[in-house]
Amino acid sequence: MLFALIMAISFSNAQEKAKIVFEETIHDFGTVLEDDGNQTTVFNFINKGESPLVLSNVRASCGCTTPRWTRVPVAPGEKGAINVTYRAKGRPGAFNKTITVSSNAENKTVVLRIKGKVKPHVKTLAEQYPRKIGALRVKTNFMSFGNLKMGQVITKELDLYNNTDKTVKVGFRSLPRHLSAKIEPASIPAHKIGKLLVTYDTKAGKTYGRASNRLYLTTNGNNDYKSAISINANIEEDFSNLTPEQLANAPVANFAPLSFDFGEMQQGEKKTHTFTLTNNGKSELIIRRIKTSCGCTAAAPSAKVIAPGKSAPVKVTFNSRGKRGRQSKTITVITNDPKKPTTNLRITANVSTNAG
Repeated sequence: MLFALIMAISFSNAQEKAKIVFEETIHDFGTVLEDDGNQTTVFNFINKGESPLVLSNVRASCGCTTPRWTRVPVAPGEKGAINVTYRAKGRPGAFNKTITVSSNAENKTVVLRIKGKVKPHVKTLAEQYPRKIGALRVKTNFMSFGNLKMGQVITKELDLYNNTDKTVKVGFRSLPRHLSAKIEPASIPAHKIGKLLVTYDTKAGKTYGRASNRLYLTTNGNNDYKSAISINANIEEDFSNLTPEQLANAPVANFAPLSFDFGEMQQGEKKTHTFTLTNNGKSELIIRRIKTSCGCTAAAPSAKVIAPGKSAPVKVTFNSRGKRGRQSKTITVITNDPKKPTTNLRITANVSTNAG
């Protein structure tokens, strides 16, 4: 009798529970356009239980999916809904997301699913060429030639898009001696694409290390200085043809030490330190270039050519005008040492402003 009573109570409690039943648990959006933005569907449900249904939580598997649901208790036989929005913007490709529904129903957890495929936005020509150079548009106003060996002559090209309703004639204000350039065609028709061809002659540049230039264009005779392309390259000496004997007799650049701390400085104060460059090799060491990381730092060697076994001072001056706090600057020394052509020296200081 006791067992029968327990079973009856358990059966009664089970009968009194809510039961959530969805019309569908999977929705396929199919193929949608990224430009269409948010995609929303509704999962409708009914409470087929004997007590009020309460949704305690609805959680999406991704932040790109947002659910909104019926917050009030749903009486037996009544309906509720869960609105699910998928943000397609910026998410091209297939998607498959889940939404976990938790409630007080006898089926406490139900997993819903949305899926589909987002067709990517097709960029207009104006979007493909976002930067303006006078009357023209470009994908980028920067051309990098990367690492070049001294003696190389390299040509690169850049598309120029005429987004106007008139022909644009393109020319140049001036060109550095190591750069040559031309436009094909010289007059770009309306809504057409032309090409800028730039040739970099490393020998004519006569410099080593990182080199930056600006190429100024004219459009229909307009000489606006904003109409410019930045040109960047890193020029290295070519040691690839040296024989083992030449390498054994090559110069060897040695700085010791590689850094110096000026310590405390008052703002506006100048201080100088002398580094010593020694040639530990068997042939002449040639300083190709010395470049500082800041206009506040000046470096001058006492000699550009150092004989084997000899040393030369390299004087470095730091001007703290306009500086404050901890300062760290580099001095790049480029030589004809084939094993270590580039050496970076470092100077540091702590700059204080004058009291009062």
